[in-house]
Amino acid sequence: MKLSIIIPAYNEEATIEEMVSKVQAVPLPGELSREIVIVNDGSKDRTVDILSRFAGQANIVIIHQSNQGKTGALLTGFKNASGDIMLIQDADLEYDPNQYPRLLQPILEGRFEVVYGSRFLGQISAMEPINRWANEISNRTFRLLYGVNITDINTCYKVFTRRVWEGLVIQSQHFGFETEFTIKTLRRGYAIKEVAIDYTARSRKAGKKIKWTTALEMFWQIVKYRFFTRL
Repeated sequence: MKLSIIIPAYNEEATIEEMVSKVQAVPLPGELSREIVIVNDGSKDRTVDILSRFAGQANIVIIHQSNQGKTGALLTGFKNASGDIMLIQDADLEYDPNQYPRLLQPILEGRFEVVYGSRFLGQISAMEPINRWANEISNRTFRLLYGVNITDINTCYKVFTRRVWEGLVIQSQHFGFETEFTIKTLRRGYAIKEVAIDYTARSRKAGKKIKWTTALEMFWQIVKYRFFTRL
């Protein structure tokens, strides 16, 4: 079996090289092979130059596109991925690839086809109170409106089989993927298994891109798909 690791990247010159190296080095369970699909989403810094160092490597696919937001970058990544299992990895250093084995185990054991890495079941470091508050409001609202006990809907670490992704149409933009994917996956009858992960947040000064407007956009998706948009 093959694991496709999808890495959307926008202006990540400070971390992209280290992250790709970490993803290459992490041991995978079982007989899994790996494919790393990196989507440069219109970066304006040195991300392109740094990615050129990985060009031509057998297990790496690099795609450059105009800026389309995180959802657009992910959709491009999925389109170009050939793996049996998909795993989303941010290009910064907030999420540690060494946690892949615990994310993959429920799928490899055949118990689940969708696994989320929950920060709120594990250890969180350096997350600003306003960001934690926004996440907890989103999680509680989702549980209330959809009746599903998910503790971290906005986690980067979403892992799922190719069968889950096939035929799924995502219409959201920017950061709307998190909510739309979750809702449509549940509506198609797939259970989501959460496993505890460790998470170290970076600050705005260090390059974090989430703003209060982003939080509102992500929260609106929860309400929109419950009351205003038919699936």
